[in-house]
This record gives sequence, structure tokens and C-alpha cells, in this order.
Amino acid sequence: MSAPKKRIPTSGPQSGLNSAFAGLKLDGLPSGPDVPEVVALHAVKPGRVVLRRETAHRGGKTVLVLDGFGGQHSAAAIEALAKRLRTGCGCGGTVRERTVELQGDFPAKVRHLLEAEGFVVAGER
Repeated sequence: MSAPKKRIPTSGPQSGLNSAFAGLKLDGLPSGPDVPEVVALHAVKPGRVVLRRETAHRGGKTVLVLDGFGGQHSAAAIEALAKRLRTGCGCGGTVRERTVELQGDFPAKVRHLLEAEGFVVAGER
């Protein structure tokens, strides 16, 4: 029989990087810039997005994918657009990297909502 494994205590005092920052003084530092939490998409030129339908690796379920957002769109702006699309379509979905995935198969409704936002939509009809 082998000897029991030696356990490392995890509830004791922490060491390592925590002690490295203990001596920092933040009193004289200026405050950071004020950044708005959510940037509206209409503040920048909307541009072109590609709408495509995917079913691969999704258990036969259909997902609409919006891809091709330009560099002028921040991650917060894409997340806000995805929320408006999910609300407008009454479906679920997510944002992965710079791609919006909407659950369901309603490309006409998504195209209409995107065109109302000012986007040029290529892809699924």
C-alpha cells in the first residue's frame, strides 16, 4: 500500500503576489478617464454585417450568426446590439468574440431589425 498523499493547506495566509503589492500607495495617483458603460451603435457608421444560418454541431438546432462587424464597433456596442436583437426576436443567443449567435430561424426579422439600425446586411434571405 502506498502512503497517503501530502495535502497542501488552502485556508492559511496567502503568499506570493499579494505581498508584492502590499506596499503600493495609491493616494497621489490621478483618477482614470470617464468611460461610458455602453456605447450606442448609432454613434459610429454601422457598416456591413454578414448573416448566415448554421446547424452544424448544434444538435440539429438552427442558429443565425451575425459576423463581420467592423473595427469601429466596440465589444460593448456589439453586446448591446445583440441584446436588442434578442429582445426584438424573442429568442436567446450569445456573443462570442465579435460574432452574435441568435437561436432560431428567422432571417427576415433579423434582417429587418439590422437594417432599421442602419446596417447593410449580406447573406441569408
